[in-house]
Amino acid sequence: MASPFIWLQHMLPHHAVSRMAGYLASSEAGAVKNLLIRRFIDAYDVDMSEAARGIDEYRSFNDFFTRELRPGARPLADAGEYVLSPADGAISQIGRIEDGKIFQAKGRHFTASQLLGGDEDAASRFEGGTFATVYLSPRDYHRVHMPAAGQLTSATYVPGDLFSVNQVTAENVDGLFARNERLACLFEGSDGCFASVMVGAMIVAGIETVWSGLEETHSPKLKRTDFSGGAHSFQAGDEMGRFILGSTVVLLFEPGRVEWLNRFKAGDSVRMGEALGRRLQPKAGA
Repeated sequence: MASPFIWLQHMLPHHAVSRMAGYLASSEAGAVKNLLIRRFIDAYDVDMSEAARGIDEYRSFNDFFTRELRPGARPLADAGEYVLSPADGAISQIGRIEDGKIFQAKGRHFTASQLLGGDEDAASRFEGGTFATVYLSPRDYHRVHMPAAGQLTSATYVPGDLFSVNQVTAENVDGLFARNERLACLFEGSDGCFASVMVGAMIVAGIETVWSGLEETHSPKLKRTDFSGGAHSFQAGDEMGRFILGSTVVLLFEPGRVEWLNRFKAGDSVRMGEALGRRLQPKAGA
């Protein structure tokens, strides 16, 4: 039987709650935003020694939540040898895509096609490949970075629910990451085609990218934007976007491109820029 926490999430108006939270978090009233920031830091034990700015320097709670880190706070692993963690957080799941399915929790899966908003052609490229799901907790740094070098080819906004994305919800809500609102970004690089999917959650007020700014979220319509002209290229470790309040990143790689490091398993903590997997060199002629 579902817990009261899960039952409540099914009953709540996800988008209305998230819009209300976003309105409060965007307030620039000094007393309001400073109170919110200080209470949040205390509640979630946020390490402000890594932040580039002090509490009074943030325009709003959102500005604080998407805070940049001081230079050198996240050294990058060797991108010539490794695929990098795209964010601070914890590994929700990590493994291989089999029969088009991505493992979510015991007895629960979703498909690559569902995650990518029904893009069957893109999903077919990831069959037999690898995936990693990274959950960003409230205390984490909330900017999302490139796991590898690549050129943006498309970005698809997929409408959906806004369930919480913590482990309890992952274990109890079918197809969670392919059910929530999300932005699926596809890239082409020397590691082939890969995807970085930014998944929204309860009270996530927005998803922002470095190429388009704030995405139009809370919309009922799927929107796929073609970027195949090559205007947006990135190096491993470059910032690609940020969550205005919390969530999850799902990475997908084609088969034969990435082998996750053996030391990682579900529940392990990761930091942005840390080596997450070993790059596999394509065979000659491939």
